[in-house]
Amino acid sequence: MIKVSDIAKKKVVELMTDDGYDAVQDFVRVGVKSGGCSGLSYDLKFDKEQQDGDKVFEDNGVKIIVDKKSFLYLVGTTLEYSGGLNGTGFVFNNPNANRTCGCGESFSL
Repeated sequence: MIKVSDIAKKKVVELMTDDGYDAVQDFVRVGVKSGGCSGLSYDLKFDKEQQDGDKVFEDNGVKIIVDKKSFLYLVGTTLEYSGGLNGTGFVFNNPNANRTCGCGESFSL
């Protein structure tokens, strides 16, 4: 399961609307791919369709899709949004990550 903070939900709905997606029926696709200074990086985008093998969750009114491979890396993660002095953007609070880079966009297990 992936959780979504209240602040992240507000930003997701805002961005989905701006990009022509319907936050009630469309999805936030969260994934993990090779790359970044720590070995793995997060991938976040909007999607209208579910693919075979996708895991679907809903938390705080946000529908989330995760492919089967990425799910193993993301179990228990909370999607948050930061607008502070250290940068603006989505933050993945991942309890499975042993090491993260300074920007928070990549991690390793």
